[in-house]
Amino acid sequence: MTPFERRASIGLASIYGLRMLGLFIILPIFALYAEKLPGGESHFLIGIALGAYGLTQAILQIPAGWLSDRYGRKPVIIIGLLLFAAGSFIAASADDIYWIIAGRVIQGAGAINAAVMALTADLTREEHRTKAMAMIGMTIGVTFSVSMVLSPLLYRTIGMSGMFALIGVLAFVSIAVVLWFIPNPKITRFHTDTEAGHGHFGEVLKNADLLRMDFGVFTLHAILMSVFMQVPFILRADGLDAQHQWQVYLPVMLIAFVLMVPPIIIAEKKAKMKQVFMFAIGLAALAQLGILFFQHSVWGVAVSLLVFFTAFNVLEATQPSIVSKIAPLAAKGTAMGVFSSVQFLGAFFGSAMGGLLMQVYGGNAVLVFAVFMLLLWLVVASSMRAPQALMTRMYHLAEMDEDAAGKLRQSLAQLRGVREVLVVANEQIACLKVEMGGFDEEAVEKLVVSSR
Repeated sequence: MTPFERRASIGLASIYGLRMLGLFIILPIFALYAEKLPGGESHFLIGIALGAYGLTQAILQIPAGWLSDRYGRKPVIIIGLLLFAAGSFIAASADDIYWIIAGRVIQGAGAINAAVMALTADLTREEHRTKAMAMIGMTIGVTFSVSMVLSPLLYRTIGMSGMFALIGVLAFVSIAVVLWFIPNPKITRFHTDTEAGHGHFGEVLKNADLLRMDFGVFTLHAILMSVFMQVPFILRADGLDAQHQWQVYLPVMLIAFVLMVPPIIIAEKKAKMKQVFMFAIGLAALAQLGILFFQHSVWGVAVSLLVFFTAFNVLEATQPSIVSKIAPLAAKGTAMGVFSSVQFLGAFFGSAMGGLLMQVYGGNAVLVFAVFMLLLWLVVASSMRAPQALMTRMYHLAEMDEDAAGKLRQSLAQLRGVREVLVVANEQIACLKVEMGGFDEEAVEKLVVSSR
């Protein structure tokens, strides 16, 4: 990467991280706080408040990406961050559950994910774009783990209102990063590999394997949110109030972060993606059963959470990789956009359903619901075709017409180890799916260079 690309990638990853910190950091203690508010006697309303951001995020994320194509990345990102800040300050000043819900809805309306990804594509060369996206992905993972630990500590120090206000301040810090740290793109244009295209939704929604992945990410984030509707109450009943629950989350998140690495290496390097994927789903189901049966022991809950978050981290890391492997190259950006939107929809569903079940049937019903959803996912995933051991390579091309692009596409498709080729003349890119075991990279580069 050039210094320009590194600066852009670091800046965009920090924006993503700061915003996700604002969404994650309230999870471990929000339900305990909200029950004390007027209206908080309804667990269903607590669930709606916890997950409300996911609903507006899911609805507006892809349209915000399209708006950034037309009106520019930075204006859309800044407007999104302003909405996020406004929602945070509304929640900070709320004195009942209904204003919390309003604040969370407005937070979610600041849907900048697609615009950030598109700006990343604008500011990085094709051959380095994967590195930039990986930096953003790593930032999200680290932010989630840090949030789980910081949340109870901040709650003890500044309270929930202070935490919401802090989230709003972080949004303004992100705006400053956008304005003064992230470079301006020389050209803003649509990117097939990162953005949802109008003409590919039918193709994506008819692909059975992609639909299985969409159901999976919906389920995973539904279960994640339902965990935080129930576990804080379990830990409190076991003698750990909200201010001390970090004593469980800190070791759990640190150890889970380490334990996730070997399965991911096995999945990618040993081409055991489906086996590891199925194992992690089963492990998550066992973890929910563990919480159910050992809920009266802090140690039992802690070990069960360790198993769950290890499985969660593995699934969170492998699912986008699988989507990338199975999505047609021309529809990859659309597939990822739908996948991400469904993820946020799952967060809303899990929170709302968890709250409803707690209110009507009690806390154990939430854990039974989680086990049922995970077992259903296991059945759905079992019929998925094992993803091929492929990786994606991108190359920059010179200007060319459609005839030249077609000829280059045919030549690249005939090379050893090349499974799929996409050449987009107006974007000046060649995108290839190639075998991880090796492909004729020298021949590919010769054809690309000769086309310039």
